[in-house]
Amino acid sequence: MKCKVYVEAHNIISPLGLTSDVNFTNLEKGKSSIIEHDNILYDDEKFWASILQETTQLKIEEKDQQFGHFSKFEQLLICSIQTALESSNINPTDKDVIIIVSTTKGNIDLLELSRDPSFDVNLLKLNYSANKIAQYFKNPNKPILVSNACISGVNAIILGKRLIEQGKYNHAIVVGGDTFSKFVYTGFKSFQALSKRKCAPFSKYRDGINLGEAFGTICLTNQISEKTKVMVMGGATGNDANHISGPSRTGFELSQVINKTLLESKLQPQQIDFISAHGTATIYNDEMEAKAIKLSNLQHSKVNSLKGYFGHTLGAAGIIESIICVQSLLNKIILSTNGYEDQICDFEINISNNNLKQTIHHCLKIASGFGGCNSALIYSGFN
Repeated sequence: MKCKVYVEAHNIISPLGLTSDVNFTNLEKGKSSIIEHDNILYDDEKFWASILQETTQLKIEEKDQQFGHFSKFEQLLICSIQTALESSNINPTDKDVIIIVSTTKGNIDLLELSRDPSFDVNLLKLNYSANKIAQYFKNPNKPILVSNACISGVNAIILGKRLIEQGKYNHAIVVGGDTFSKFVYTGFKSFQALSKRKCAPFSKYRDGINLGEAFGTICLTNQISEKTKVMVMGGATGNDANHISGPSRTGFELSQVINKTLLESKLQPQQIDFISAHGTATIYNDEMEAKAIKLSNLQHSKVNSLKGYFGHTLGAAGIIESIICVQSLLNKIILSTNGYEDQICDFEINISNNNLKQTIHHCLKIASGFGGCNSALIYSGFN
C-alpha cells in the first residue's frame, strides 16, 4: 500500500512578494505584477511582463556571503528553499531527502557571456546548477533535474510524490524557477505568442502570454504533523504528439491525463471544487484546455488561471500555482481569473471571475506545454 504524501512547507518569490503568504494576500486583493516595460535590453518596443526588481536581488545577495559564487538563477532557487525550510521539519542534510529542480532554461541569461573564451560553459548546463544547489544545502543525494517545457513544475512535484510513495525518500524539496531573459523573450516573440497588452486568459479577444519571473519551493513529506494539512493525491502526465508548438485540437489527450489523475485519487469529477488551469491566454492553449475540461465532465467546477497575476513563469509555474492551490484550500477561497473579460467568453466551462469564499475539499492543477506535453495533479485538504 502506497504511503500518503503531504505538503509540509512552501515559498513563492515573485514581484508580488518574497513569501507564499504575502503573494496569496496580494492575489486576494486582485494585484497583478504584470506591467508595461520600456527596456531596450530586451526590445526596442514596449512590452508587458512581470519582472523581479533589482532591489529584490540585492536583498537576496545580502543574505549570504557565499552567494557571490552563484548566478542570479541559483541564488533565487537557494533563497526560496531557505525560506520554505524555515517553516519545515525537513533537514536537507539527511539522506532521506531528495532535491528536485524544475527549470526550462536555467542560466540562459548568461548565454551572451559565452562568447568570451574564458567563460565556463558548465554554467549553462542545467544539471550543473542543480548540483551546486544540492551542495549548498549539503544534501548527500544526487539532485534530480526536471526540464519538460511548461509542465516542468507539475512534473517535478509528481516525481517527488512518486519517489516518496516508492519508499526511496521520506521527503522531497521541489524547487523551480526561470529568470526573465532576452533569449526566452525573443523566442516567444518569434512565435508571435506575446500579448500586446496585459494577458486575458480564456477571454474571446485574448492574444497571447505575458512572460513572468518567479521562483517557488514546495516541500513534500510522508510524515504527518501539525504542519501538514494538504495531501498530494493523484498525478499523471502524457503527450498529445500533435506539434512541437501547437497543442491538440481536441483536448482529448489532456482529458486522458485528467481522468488518470482522478482515477488514482479515487475521486469523481463532481468532487473537484476548482481547477487551476494553465490558462496562458494564447488562442490555442485556452481552447484546448476548455475542451479537455468539458471532456472530463468538469464543466461544473470553477476554473481559474493565475497567469494574469504572475505572467507565465515557465519552470516555476507549476510549483507556484500549486502553492496557490494549497493556500486556496486552507483559506477556503477560489481566486478570480485576473484579466478575464467575462462578458465575451466562448467556452462552456465555469470561469472564476470573482473571488469566491467556500469550503474546498479537492483542487485539480493542470498544465500543458510545447511538444504536446500535458500534466495534472490533485490536492486535497483533510482534518
